[in-house]
Amino acid sequence: MRHPLAAALAAFTLLAVVPVPAAAARPPAAAPGYLSQQPGPGRFPLVARGAAAPIVTSGNDYAGVLRVAGDLRSDLGAATGVTPGLSQGTVPAGQDPIIVGTLGRSTLIDRMVAAGTLDTRGIAGKWETSLQQVVDHPLPGVRRAFVIAGSDQRGTIFGVYDVSRLIGVSPWHFWDDVPVPHADALYVLPGRHSQGTPKVKYRGVFINDENPDTGTWAPGFFGPGKAPGYPGGLNAGYYAKVFETMLRLKANYLWPAVWGRAFAEDDPANHATASYYGVVMGTSHEAPMMRGIEEWNRHPAGTSEWSFRRNPEAIKAYWRAGVERMRDQDIEGVVTLGMRGNGDVSLPDGDGIDLMSSIIETQRQILGEQGMLGAPQVQTLYKEVQRYWDQGYRPPDDVTVVFCDDNWGNMRKLPDPSLPARSGGYGLYYHFDYVGDGRNYKWVDTANLTNTWEQLHRAYTSGVDRLWVANVGDLKNEEEPTQFFLDYAWNPDAIPLGGIKDWERRYAAENFGESLSAEIGEVLSAYGVLQSRRKPELLNRRITLDPAKNPATDPSAVVYDDQGNPFSLTDYGEMDRVVAEWQNLAGRATRLRARVPDAWQDAYFQLVYYQVAATANLYSLRRAEFTNILYAGQGRAAANGLADEAEALFAADQALNAHYNTVLADGKWRDWQLQPKIGYGNVARYGPNAPWQQPELNNVALPDEIYPYLQRIEVPAGAALGVALDGGDAVTLPEFSPWQAQPRQYLDVYNRGSTPFAYTVTSGQPWVHVTPASGTVGTQVRVTVAVDWARAPAGLTDVPLRVNGAGSTVVVRAPIRKPEITPRGFAEANGYVSIPATGFDRKVGGWQVLPGIGKSGDGIMPLPLDHAGAQAGGGTGSESRLDYRVTLTTTGPVKISAMLAPRNGSLRYSVSVDGAPPQLVDAVAATGANDTTMNRQWARNTSDNVNVTTTTHQIDRPGTHTVTFRAVDPAVILQRLIVDTGGVKYSYLGPPTSRRF
Repeated sequence: MRHPLAAALAAFTLLAVVPVPAAAARPPAAAPGYLSQQPGPGRFPLVARGAAAPIVTSGNDYAGVLRVAGDLRSDLGAATGVTPGLSQGTVPAGQDPIIVGTLGRSTLIDRMVAAGTLDTRGIAGKWETSLQQVVDHPLPGVRRAFVIAGSDQRGTIFGVYDVSRLIGVSPWHFWDDVPVPHADALYVLPGRHSQGTPKVKYRGVFINDENPDTGTWAPGFFGPGKAPGYPGGLNAGYYAKVFETMLRLKANYLWPAVWGRAFAEDDPANHATASYYGVVMGTSHEAPMMRGIEEWNRHPAGTSEWSFRRNPEAIKAYWRAGVERMRDQDIEGVVTLGMRGNGDVSLPDGDGIDLMSSIIETQRQILGEQGMLGAPQVQTLYKEVQRYWDQGYRPPDDVTVVFCDDNWGNMRKLPDPSLPARSGGYGLYYHFDYVGDGRNYKWVDTANLTNTWEQLHRAYTSGVDRLWVANVGDLKNEEEPTQFFLDYAWNPDAIPLGGIKDWERRYAAENFGESLSAEIGEVLSAYGVLQSRRKPELLNRRITLDPAKNPATDPSAVVYDDQGNPFSLTDYGEMDRVVAEWQNLAGRATRLRARVPDAWQDAYFQLVYYQVAATANLYSLRRAEFTNILYAGQGRAAANGLADEAEALFAADQALNAHYNTVLADGKWRDWQLQPKIGYGNVARYGPNAPWQQPELNNVALPDEIYPYLQRIEVPAGAALGVALDGGDAVTLPEFSPWQAQPRQYLDVYNRGSTPFAYTVTSGQPWVHVTPASGTVGTQVRVTVAVDWARAPAGLTDVPLRVNGAGSTVVVRAPIRKPEITPRGFAEANGYVSIPATGFDRKVGGWQVLPGIGKSGDGIMPLPLDHAGAQAGGGTGSESRLDYRVTLTTTGPVKISAMLAPRNGSLRYSVSVDGAPPQLVDAVAATGANDTTMNRQWARNTSDNVNVTTTTHQIDRPGTHTVTFRAVDPAVILQRLIVDTGGVKYSYLGPPTSRRF
C-alpha cells in the first residue's frame, strides 16, 4: 500500500534527479565492498546484459522500507540506465529478485527465516542492523535472491542505502548535485555482509542558524510553508530531502530548524513525513516536550510570559499539548526535558536547583499522564544549564544527560568515571556552526577533522554513546564534517587517528571517483588545517592583552579591535605567508578543477572549489585592505592601488557568490550563497551587536561592505622619499643572526608623491648586502638585506644602511649578531626560540601526536586518551615528560609561553629548565577563561583557537639548555613552546619555527 505522502513527495523527488552523463562520465571503477562490475562465480546480477533484478517487498512492512525500496530502484536506474521492476508480496515468476524486508514485519523475510534459508543470527534483536546476502532457493519457486534484511525499520533502510552507496550514489547527490557514475553491470559478491550495529544509538543533526541561506532558498525551491500567516516555513518537501540525506548517512535523529520556524505548524505534514521516512524527531536544548519555542511565540498563553514561576498553568498546558501530539500522531521521538529562556538564553526565573527539579518533575508527570513516560528523554547541559549538574542536580536515572561543547568544538565536561552508571546514559551536542560570541561562524566549513576526532574519541571512550547531535547550520556547506561526525558515531573503531586522511580520500572517492580522490582528499585536509586557524568571519578582529592588567581577574584586559588585522603585516612576514598558503591551496584546487569531468563540475564547485577559492580570495582581500590602511597612514603613493585591489577582490567574491546563486546547477541554488562574512564589527552601520552578530544587509554588493573601510589619499605632485622596515620599527631592523629562520630581511623604499625618483642604498659594511642597491621608485621598491656570515665578525655589530632618494637621506640601523658558541637543538635568534610541539629531543611516557591540530603544525597530548586515565600525563614530578634542547645566547630572566589547544575545565601543565623545580600552570585559571559564562577571556581563546600562558625562568649562562614540559591533565594538547628572550613581536601564529642544529 502506497503511503499517502508518497505522491505529494514524488514531485520533490523529481527535482533531485541528476542526469547521468554519457561519454564524459567518470570512468567506471570496481566498486568497493561487496559489489562488483564484473561477473564471477557465485555473484548475483543486480543489473546485467540489459536486464535488472526485480525488487520485491512485503506490503505489510514499514512505510519507510517500502519507500526506500523505491529509492533503490531509482538508484539502480540512475547508475545503469536499466530500471528494475518494483512489486509487493509476489516474486515475479522465473526471475531472481532483490528481496527487501524487516525481521518480524516482512512476511517474505519471516518465511525464509522459518524455512531455515536465511540465517539472521547476528542481526536479530539488534538495533538498526542489516544483513545483505545472496541466498540460494530462499522461497519455493525462487532459484536465487539477493536479500537485504534489517533487524528493524532503520536497519533495513540503512542496508538498502549501503547498497546504493556501493552503486555510487553519494549521500550528497541532491544537496551538491553529485552525479551517479555509469556502470554497465553490477553484481553482488557471495557471502554475508553487514555494516554492524551502530556504537552510538541516536545520531543526528540540528538544522540551525538557517538564515539567510536556507531561509531564502527553500521557500523558493519547495514553495512556502503551508501554515497561514507564516510564509517561508520549511515544509515536507524540504524535510524529505533532509531525511533522505540523513538516512543515506546512517543518521536517525533530527532537531529541526527553530528560528522563526515551527516544524509541526509550518507544514502539518512535517511530522508525518518524519514517520514515513523513519526518522526520530527531537527538539533543541531550548525547546522542551516536543514543542519548538516558535510555537509559543505564535500562541502565547496565560500571562504570555515564558516563565514557569509566573505562568505555570499555561506552560504546563503548552507542554501537555506537545506530548499529546507525540502520542496521537505516533511520533517516534526523544523528549527534551528542562527549560531555558525564550530566545536561547538563560531562564528569567533564576537558576536554582529547586526550580529545575520542579520543572523536570512536572514534565515527567505530564509524560506519565499521557502514557509516554517510556519515551526516551534527555536533559541537555547547554551553556548555563551545566551549572545545575555542577551544583549536584541529577535528573532521573533513565534520562540521557547530554554534555555540550563550548560552541567552538571543545567539550566542556565529560562523565566522571567515579559516578555510578546511568541507565539513560550520556550524550553530546557539538557545533560545526554557531551564532554568538566571539563571532558567528556560518559561512563555510571550518572544522579541523583531527580536532573533531580527538574530542569525539575522548567523549566516546568516556562512555558518551547514547545520543550525539551536531549543529550543522544549513546542512549544506557542512558536508564533510557532518559525514565525518556521523561515520564516527556509527563506528569509532573504523576511523583511528591515523585513518583520518584515508577517510578524507574515501569521502572524495565517493563523490568524485578514485582517480582524483587522493589529490582532492589532500586539498580538503589542507583546507581544514588552514581554515581552523581562525574563522573567516574573524579576519578583521585583532585581540590583544593589556599588559597592565591580569586577564584571570579583569575581563577588560582582553582588548578587541574590530578594525584590526589578526595577522601581522610587519613581523615575521606573517600575513604574506598565510596568504601565500591560501593562494597555493586555491591554485591546487583550480588545477584539479580542470581535470574534473564536466558532469562533476557543479559538485566539485560546491564540495571543494568554492570554499577554497572564496576563502583564499577573502584572505587576499584582507591583506590588500589592511595594507591599504597601513600605507595610507604612511602617505605611501601605493595606498590607492591597494584600495583598487581590495575592491577588485570584493568583486571577485561577489562573482563567486553570483555563480552560486544564478548559474550553478542551472539555477537550482538561486539565492543560496548569501551568508555575510565581511562586514562584521561595523557598529555604526549594524548596531551594538555587530561585533558578533552577522550584518543584516545580506545582498548589498557594495565596496563599503568591506570593513574597516578602505582609505584613499591625495598623492601630491613631485617625489618624496619614505622608508619602512621589516618588523615595523622606524629606524632599526630586527637583529640579524646566522641562526635565524628567515635568512633575509627587508626595507621598503617608497614614494609619497606621484613623480618617480632614483634611489640608492649604501651599506656601512661590505659583508652586508642590499638588493637591489639602486634603481627607480615609482610607488615603492622592496630592498632585501643579507649578511655574508663567513666575513662577519663575532659579537654584535651595528651596521648603518644609508638610503638616498628624492633629495633626502634616511639612515637605517642593522644590528648583526654572530654568536661565538656552537648551537645544539633549537637556536635563539631575533630574540626568541620557537619550538613545535613535536620537536622534542626526548619523550618519556605515553604521548600521541595529533597531525595538523595546531595553528602552525602538529600537536601532542598525553596518553591514554580516556577520561579514566586523568593523571596519565603525570604531575609536576612525573617521569612522563617531553624534553626540548635549545641554545640561548641570552642570560637572566626569559619567558616561556605554552600554546595549548583551547580546551575547558582543568588544563594544567608544568615547565622547567635544566632540572629546576617545575612551574605548575593551570592554563584555564591563568587566562580566566570561563566557559560556563562564556566570558571575554574564553571568547579570546576560542576565537584565536589557542590558550597561551607564560612562565618566567632564570638562565644562568649562554649555551645549550633543556626545557621540560609535563602535562598534568589529559586535556592538555601542546602546540608550540616559545622562549622569549626579549624580542618576540606580536603575531597570530607565533614566531616562525627556529632553526634546529
